Amino acid sequence: MADDRQGREEQEDREENRQRERELEEAKARGDEKEPLFDDESVRLGDLDKALKSHDYPTTTTELVEAYGDYELETQGDKKPLEDVLSSTNNQTYDSAENVRRRILGLIGR
Repeated sequence: MADDRQGREEQEDREENRQRERELEEAKARGDEKEPLFDDESVRLGDLDKALKSHDYPTTTTELVEAYGDYELETQGDKKPLEDVLSSTNNQTYDSAENVRRRILGLIGR
């Protein structure tokens, strides 16, 4: 009769090996993807993220530039003040900090 414990351990070892192989294949498939600048959006926006959360909404692009235009944002390979980032947009109205955050991240992700 086969040792049940030994059989279970061998089966666990085989499953662990298959899992490692799957992870390696997945990593190879993602190898050509660009790494994000930051995993957490609030880190990418720095102190501006906190300021946006406490800002009164609705607000406009003009009001945001007046209040936070000097805040420096990390862009791809550079830093830019919020005023420069939002300069390409018309005077839009934002209902929440999340709306502003998405717009800014879309603009600096270019």
